[in-house]
Amino acid sequence: MPIKVQNELPARAILESENIFVMDEKRALSQDIRPLQLVILNLMPLKEETELQILRALSNTPLQVDCTFLMLSTYVSKNTSASHINKFYVNFEDIRKHKYDGMIITGAPVENMEFEDVDYWEELKSIMDWSTTHVHSTLHICWGAQAGLYFHYGIPKYPREKKLNGVYSHKVLHHKVPLVRGLDDYVMCPHSRYTEVRSEDIRKHEDLNILAESEEAGVLLVANEDGSRIFIQGHPEYDRMTLNNEFHRDQVRGLNPELPCHYYPDDNPENRPVLTWRNLSNTVYANWLNYYVYQTTPYILTEEE
Repeated sequence: MPIKVQNELPARAILESENIFVMDEKRALSQDIRPLQLVILNLMPLKEETELQILRALSNTPLQVDCTFLMLSTYVSKNTSASHINKFYVNFEDIRKHKYDGMIITGAPVENMEFEDVDYWEELKSIMDWSTTHVHSTLHICWGAQAGLYFHYGIPKYPREKKLNGVYSHKVLHHKVPLVRGLDDYVMCPHSRYTEVRSEDIRKHEDLNILAESEEAGVLLVANEDGSRIFIQGHPEYDRMTLNNEFHRDQVRGLNPELPCHYYPDDNPENRPVLTWRNLSNTVYANWLNYYVYQTTPYILTEEE
């Protein structure tokens, strides 16, 4: 899929080096195609790394996608330069009147806090409420999934006894649901979190279906009946080395982290991790874009006066 990005976005050069088709603004304007309009609320601290991961995950369909990166006005990022944020991100007020084919809400390193104690919770609630009338389908990732399930359905999150950290096997359920079409019976996916939502709470809601879950890691994929809300309680977009980088970061911080499970060959952090979840990432993102965004979105996106 040609991903349309701003000409100077740093992730563009990396994607092109990986032989991923990236279209600049000038070339996109020359094509008589309405690209899918996606807005990405990036709540992760290392924003450039997350931009790259998500754009890579979106790159495997023939659809043209125009991505807008959204920032919060009630929180200032401490790990990404102000110049990058100001150049490549927009505020909610800038897009409030716009409508979008799809939206992605990422995770955030605030899961040990109660939702109401997060500095930007009120703004995030406003955005999630806005998404119900201005976005055709929204994909929520990790803490973003927990926040979305809590906001839309009142489903709580629970602290785990210890951090869930590693790559886990999940059984795929309901193979006829388009989101999991093409997946094997079992799929691997990275997790990195201290909290969880539980299947028994989700199953109380007739509008929600659990599409993949794990005996070790719990719920992975959830979708509502009409596909307007998708929840992923894991990180299929993670790169091969993301868990490795988090492990060594926590070592430097003196947190004495445990080795990520099912990640390093022979449980030796000197060994290069085996990438076992790329097919899951490519398939889920492609299915979401195709079946839940492209196939069903209104062709003409109206804008409020």
